[in-house]
Amino acid sequence: MFNLSGQIALVTGGSQGIGRAIALMLAELGADVAVMARTLEKCEAVAEEIRSKDRKAIAVRGDMGNVEDIKAAVAKVGSELGPISILVNNAAITRDGLMLRMKQTDWDDVINTNLTGVFQMTQAVLPMMTKARKGRIINLTSVVAQMGNAGQVNYISAKAGLIGFTKAVAREYASRNITVNAVAPGFIETPMTDVLGEAARNAMLEQIPLKRPGTDLDVAYAVAFLASDEAGYVTGQVININGGMYM
Repeated sequence: MFNLSGQIALVTGGSQGIGRAIALMLAELGADVAVMARTLEKCEAVAEEIRSKDRKAIAVRGDMGNVEDIKAAVAKVGSELGPISILVNNAAITRDGLMLRMKQTDWDDVINTNLTGVFQMTQAVLPMMTKARKGRIINLTSVVAQMGNAGQVNYISAKAGLIGFTKAVAREYASRNITVNAVAPGFIETPMTDVLGEAARNAMLEQIPLKRPGTDLDVAYAVAFLASDEAGYVTGQVININGGMYM
C-alpha cells in the first residue's frame, strides 16, 4: 500500500473515532504521528498504541477553539518529532438545535472550533510545509455540508465553509507542491453515532444506496491515499465516503 516513511503527521481530534483510525493508519504506513485532542489521557492511549508498533508518536493536548493551544501544539510537534508534512484537520464539535432556538454561543463555539480553528491550525503549519516545498493537508468535512440537515445550521455552515477553504488554500499553495483536499464522510459508525435510536438509525440507512453505515477505516483509507505520494496530482477535491448517500 502507500508508503509514508519519513513523514510527520498531526491528526487533530485523534483520540477516538475517525481521528483515532486515521492516526493508526498513517502510523501503520510509516509516518510518525502526533495525536491531538482536548483530553491528554485519551491522546496518550492512542500514541501508546502507535508506539507499540515501533513508530514514533506523541500526545498533544489542545483545543481547536483556542489559538494559543494550536500554536503550542504545532511548536511541540516540531520540536519533538520534526516539521509537520501531513496535517489532518479532523477535530470538530456539535451544538445542534433548530435555527430559531439556537443560542449565539452555540453558533460561535461551533464556527470557532470547526472552521476558524482549522484556519489557525493550517496557518501555523504552512510555514513548515512551504520551507520543505511539500505537504499534505486533509480537512474532514461532512456529507451534510453538501446536502443539508435540519437542526445543524452551525455545524453545516462550518463544514461547508471548510470545502471553500480547501479549494482556496489548494490554489494558493499548489505552486509549493502542497496539496489540500477534503474528505466528506457520510453515516459512519463511531461513538458519536452509537447514541442514535433504532428509528433514527433506520431512517439514515434508508438514504444510503449501499444500505449500511461506513466504518472509521473507510475514511482512514481515503485520508491515507490523499497523504501519499500517489495522490500528488490530486488537490482542491472533496472525496465523498458516504455509500452513495449524496452523489
